[in-house]
Formats: sequence, structure tokens, C-alpha cells
Amino acid sequence: MGEVIEQFFASLPARAPAVLRSPIAGTLRIDLTTGNRTDHWLIELAPGSVRVRHEHGPADAVWTSSAGLFERLVTGRAQGIASVLRNECTFSGQVLLFLAFRRFFPDPPGTRDPRQTAREQAGRPA
Repeated sequence: MGEVIEQFFASLPARAPAVLRSPIAGTLRIDLTTGNRTDHWLIELAPGSVRVRHEHGPADAVWTSSAGLFERLVTGRAQGIASVLRNECTFSGQVLLFLAFRRFFPDPPGTRDPRQTAREQAGRPA
């Protein structure tokens, strides 16, 4: 398991109050595969909080991905929904948990907030 992935999971509890503001609650299991090995992460989501455990267990939703793809997700080089739609990973269970969890992923490098771009354009002479 890559250090980037370990750091991502370790950062979730501190980031949860800013990211999880909706009344979503449940357990998401993330299964990361490397060759014939699978690492399991249980993520318990609640409004404003996250509990992370590196173990296998029952969950309301299961997301299975290669460790390589997940590393690209946590570094902003790939997008979660696009990866599911391309069948690069699989998801089953309560889709709202996936939609809430994907907000922890960073934007792609170089992405700018369109509101900031509009403000900059409005301040420039035409």
C-alpha cells in the first residue's frame, strides 16, 4: 500500500467537519487490490465526522478499486465518478455514501474555481 494512500486515510477525520456537512451516515468499505492481494478500509461516515479502520467488515456500500487507480484519485489525477462509469472500479450499495466520500478527493492539478475566474474577468477591462 502506498504512502500517499495511507496519508489520505489518516487525514480524513481532521477534514471531515469541512467536507461532510450533509446528513449522510453509513459505512463504506474500500477494497484496494494489488495483484492478488486486497487491502480493506472501513470508513464510517456521519455528519461532520469520519472513523477510519484498516480492516475488513460489513458495510452499507463497497467500492473496489486497484491501488494504482485509488492513488490517482487521492492525488487528483483521476475522478471517482468517471472511473466508475469507465468500469475502472466497481461500486455497490448506498450510492449516497460514494457521492459523499468522493468530496474528500482533491481537484485535478491546475483546476480553478469558475467563480474566481469570473471575478478576475469582471475586474479586467474588456
